[in-house]
Amino acid sequence: MVELRRTSTADGDALRALLGTPEVGAWWGPVPDGFPMQDDPDATRWSILLDGRIAGMIQFGEEPEPDYRHAWIDIFVAPSLHSRGIGSDALRTLSRHLVAALGHHRITIDPAADNAAAIRCYEKAGFGRVGVMRAAWRDPASLRWRDVLLMELVVLPSEDEPGR
Repeated sequence: MVELRRTSTADGDALRALLGTPEVGAWWGPVPDGFPMQDDPDATRWSILLDGRIAGMIQFGEEPEPDYRHAWIDIFVAPSLHSRGIGSDALRTLSRHLVAALGHHRITIDPAADNAAAIRCYEKAGFGRVGVMRAAWRDPASLRWRDVLLMELVVLPSEDEPGR
């Protein structure tokens, strides 16, 4: 259904417009300077395409410490495309890449604890609830610390590939 393409400068205007919508900005905050190419050097970003047009963005980062190795994901989708399975499709697609190509066995995502739509989307993509992290996110609108729900997708390596 969706296609993921490494984000390029040509995607900038469309992604900044989506990030600037009230629905996305409520969770992501204001559009940072240098977004999407220069504001977060720890993130690898992919544009989400639907019928060849930008529908959102998904990003990941990696914890390289061998004993704690995992990847994290974050995502936003155009508000006009919510509730159509685009987010969960993009999450499944990127998760498969992180497991098969990069060797991750554990992927995390941490929506605001009261973001019910995001939590449903992540559960549809196979993520399970781990627990609530208290006061772990500073809300960009209120500047208050809020709870987030830690979620994970775990794909255990086969017995002949311990510690992959």
